[in-house]
This record gives sequence, C-alpha cells and structure tokens, in this order.
Amino acid sequence: MKIRKVVIPAAGKGTRFLPITKTIPKEMLPVIDKPVIQYVVEEAVASKIEDIIIVTERSKRTVEDYFDSFFELEKHLEINGKKQELANIRKITNMANFIYIRQKGNRYGNAIPVLMTQPAIGSEPFAVMWGDEFIMSKPPRLAQMIKAYEKHKGVIISGVRIKDKNKISRYGIADIEPVASLPVIASQLSEPVEKNLFKIKKIVEKPSPEEAPSNLATHGAYILPPEIFDIIKNLKPSKGGEVWLVDAINELQKNGCPIYAYEIENGEYYDTGNKLEYLKTVIKLSLKRPEFSKDLKKILKDLIK
Repeated sequence: MKIRKVVIPAAGKGTRFLPITKTIPKEMLPVIDKPVIQYVVEEAVASKIEDIIIVTERSKRTVEDYFDSFFELEKHLEINGKKQELANIRKITNMANFIYIRQKGNRYGNAIPVLMTQPAIGSEPFAVMWGDEFIMSKPPRLAQMIKAYEKHKGVIISGVRIKDKNKISRYGIADIEPVASLPVIASQLSEPVEKNLFKIKKIVEKPSPEEAPSNLATHGAYILPPEIFDIIKNLKPSKGGEVWLVDAINELQKNGCPIYAYEIENGEYYDTGNKLEYLKTVIKLSLKRPEFSKDLKKILKDLIK
C-alpha cells in the first residue's frame, strides 16, 4: 500500500531545554524564523505525504495553533500590504491535512505516541518522524525511504553515518549486511538493489566506539507496518521503565518481518534534541541563508578573536 500518513510524536516534556520548555514545546523552538517541527512537516510534504498526524499532550496546544489559520493576523497583513508574509502564513495552514491526537494513559516511552495513532492509521503502513531533528537532502529523506519500501517492504529505518566515533554512543547502531548479499527473490528480479540499502541483523543501542558493529546510526525516521500496534500493546517496559519503539521493531523481526536501514543520500543531519546541537543547527542553517551569511561570518570571526 502507498505510504500516505506520517506520525510525528510531540508529547515529550523537553526537560533538556528547561526552563523555556515549561511553556514552549521543544518542537516549537525557532530555527531562524520557523519552528523545528515545521522543517519535519515540510520534509513529509515534499515526500508527497497527505496526512500529518501529530501526537500532543496538554502543554502542546501551541503546536496545533501554529498550523491552524489565524484570521486576525492574516487580515492585518492584508491591510498593510504585506503580501509575501501573508502568503507564507497561509502556506503553513494549507501544507497538509493535520490530525491531532492527545497522548493518554500511564505508559511511557517513544513507542506509546505511535500506539495512540492506531485509530487514524488503520491497517495501512505508515511513517514515523521525530519532531526534534531533521535531515535536509535531495530527494527528501522520507521520499528516498518510501522508494526503498515500495521495492522491499518490511521496516525501513533512515540511516546516517556517524563520522565522529566519540558520538557513536549516542545512537542505536545497526549490525548490517548488504542487501546485495541476500538471495534474490522473484519480485526483485526486474529491479536493481540500491547500494545504500542494508538488512539489519540487530540494533546495538548506544554502544561504545569499540563495541559498535558499524558507524551507521538508525534513527530519525521509520516506515512501519500496522502489525506493530499489537506488538506495542503487549510490550513490557525495558530501559528506564519505558516502552521503546526499537523493542517493538525487534519483535517484528522475530516474527519474520525484514528490517532495513537506508543510508540517506546527499543528506545533512540537523539535531535540535539538546542545547549545543540546537545552537549548532541554528548557526549552520543561518550561514546557508544569503541575507545572513556574510554578516554572520563576520560576527562569528569577531567573537572568537
């Protein structure tokens, strides 16, 4: 089936950014002039996704408001002749069909917001993208993953090479084998196997650089089958007393579902999950903006003298 829906969990507390996240969701932190979550939504839309399902909780109302229409602001911009600003505001509302689901219950972990979306997903495969990180690539990351899914089915997880070995312990690292080494099945005979698609034997969660089976981190975006919902329902909490999506994926694998990592082509990863990486993301993207680049380079040089 066609991938039509994306789930974006946005129900976390954002404790790494306190005190600002006491009132502002971490997904709404600005990266120049757009919140983090808009970059994620734009990637989904560029990948031809029709429905954006955002899982929130009571402190995340501003996420819903942001993607809603704002008549008074639009009228103000129209009266004052701010045509470009008006177009930008209206574009946000009309990007996609937005569906909001509140996270409920007393179970915690990154698999729980995914489970909350079962009524909206139904029996079709779907994508999951985190709301505090994104990848910029051409074609879009999710579009690349969907193309791989259409050929191979199973679970597809975005893969990013971690060049700095000291950062490997931050991620789930894939123990992989090239798909090209697997037996060819009939449905693949007419299609070439992509060089950057790997079958995952297992995911080693946050290994030391010496124990890591590769430098391919598996995180950020997933294409999942609907069978994962029943697995999450019956999954017991593990690390930290939480229910983890990676545990549910491992159970899928035990049931015979193939798990793949797709190494994203032409991609640049932006992390906003902690303060330092957030600052780095803001600076890097600001340097790519022509209206800021020249002056910002001068400011940075002056600051580090």
